[in-house]
Amino acid sequence: MALKRRIFLLGALGFGLAACSETSSFHREAGARLDEGGFGNPTMHNSMLQSGQISLAEVMTHRFHAEVPSMVNFAFDSAALDQEAQAILRMQAHWMKQFPELRYTIYGHTDLVGSAAYNRQLGQRRANAVMRQLVALGVPRRSIIAVVSRGETQPLIVTSGKEPANRRTVTEISGLVRRAQILDGQYARIIRREYVASATEQHRPE
Repeated sequence: MALKRRIFLLGALGFGLAACSETSSFHREAGARLDEGGFGNPTMHNSMLQSGQISLAEVMTHRFHAEVPSMVNFAFDSAALDQEAQAILRMQAHWMKQFPELRYTIYGHTDLVGSAAYNRQLGQRRANAVMRQLVALGVPRRSIIAVVSRGETQPLIVTSGKEPANRRTVTEISGLVRRAQILDGQYARIIRREYVASATEQHRPE
């Protein structure tokens, strides 16, 4: 009987210590254990969007770069789109068609081999090739408001050699169809349309 009493007391003591340890967590904010380091960021982001401190174009630019590769690369002295470039442009086109409110600019770049004048022309050919491919994939031509060559002026890697990383185009969001007022619900309409479009009908087995 004495042995059973001692086992019971030891068990109760252990339970009590565990309870104290758990109770201490109530002195912190709810969800602290689930915080990945961005606690409060979604609320801050929404507040800034609603107050106009950040624009819808900025928000969508962050999304575009997070969800889609914005850059395609080219072979030396070429504006031809290889299979990898075409695959990236299919992803870009799919994303762009979901947001007809947005407008885009395509920038063409080259490496430092060749004259500045020739590289301006080559950068333009590359940007034009990307624009034509996006339009062929169903992106409205009016959505692309500019096709610009930056030639050799903005290399990612500064070298006079044949650097593949510098032979590229970059697609950027330039703005909206019109100057949107965030409080008119436009952002909500975009998100709702994207949500509805992504829904798929589930068929139950017969």
